[in-house]
Amino acid sequence: MLWVDKYRPKTLDQITVHQDVAQNLKKLVNEQDCPHLLFYGPSGSGKKTLVMALIRQMFGPSADKVKVENKTWKVDAGTRTIDIELTTLSSANHVELTPSDAGFQDRYIVQEIIKEMAKNRPIDSKGKRGHKVLVLNDVDKLSREAQHSLRRTMEKYSSYCRLILCCNSSSRVTEAIRSRCLNVRINGPTEEQIFKVLEYIGKKEGLQLPSGFASRIAEKSNRSLRRAILSFETCRVQQYPFVSNQAIPPMDWEEYITEIASEIMKEQSPKRLFQVRGKLYELLVNCIPPEIILKRLLYELLKKLDAELKHEVCHWAAYYEHRMRLGQKAIFHIEAFVAKFMSIYKTFLISTFG
Repeated sequence: MLWVDKYRPKTLDQITVHQDVAQNLKKLVNEQDCPHLLFYGPSGSGKKTLVMALIRQMFGPSADKVKVENKTWKVDAGTRTIDIELTTLSSANHVELTPSDAGFQDRYIVQEIIKEMAKNRPIDSKGKRGHKVLVLNDVDKLSREAQHSLRRTMEKYSSYCRLILCCNSSSRVTEAIRSRCLNVRINGPTEEQIFKVLEYIGKKEGLQLPSGFASRIAEKSNRSLRRAILSFETCRVQQYPFVSNQAIPPMDWEEYITEIASEIMKEQSPKRLFQVRGKLYELLVNCIPPEIILKRLLYELLKKLDAELKHEVCHWAAYYEHRMRLGQKAIFHIEAFVAKFMSIYKTFLISTFG
């Protein structure tokens, strides 16, 4: 088992990084007055850990008896019936799913499937009908139509269904949904908090940590606890005993994007654009989010650019990121950004060096 799962806190009392949030959630459960919740914050900050600990606090050990199902749902879409394949993680009391995985069909999931799940109330040991909890991931990636449908579901089934929504940015969630939830901001952990967690894991694993080693991992983690723990385990696999100047390897996908940026800078041509497209496809099929690819590619290109070009390149990156959110095929928009960058950079080289 990976350390990131092995040392994941199981209960609200075990959570140390967001202790104040965990205790407030515990009070809500004890008072039996838990509203719809919206957890938002950067990736790797601990949203999912808090949600699962909260569900265990609500339902006890039964929340751990989960099953993964990959079902195909038949949904009426006007004059035709469409098949939507969806993966859910469920226990007797809760269901977890990611509606945005269905792309532009996400509104059908919200209108039909989530509505159907909300109707089915679980029966507790005393024969009473309890609350059903639906955990929806990446709510900020839902289309506007899906978010409007979700609002209606929240209102109609609020008496016996609780929604726990998770997202990275609450600004992309409609005001109508935000106003119907208790908004819980989960900040990225500080470097000091990450350092303490790494020290704890090192102690539990019986590892000797050189002075400053855990601090360097925490510094390179970009305030993502998940990333820090994965990097720590990678270092353990690559070399142990640790040495004080041991290199902390970057993520494979980051190195790959650095290579792509170097290739773009070396040559600006249709042939090179075709080669870059293939590499971008490879990143996408390995489940690297398109927004992350575009952001990282921009970061790597900016490091190699003259100051006078940076503003224009940032403008076009923002333009294509916005287009990507409105469209369906991310590869088109990332490739369009690369083509635009090549055009700008080649024009700059010709005007500078003739």
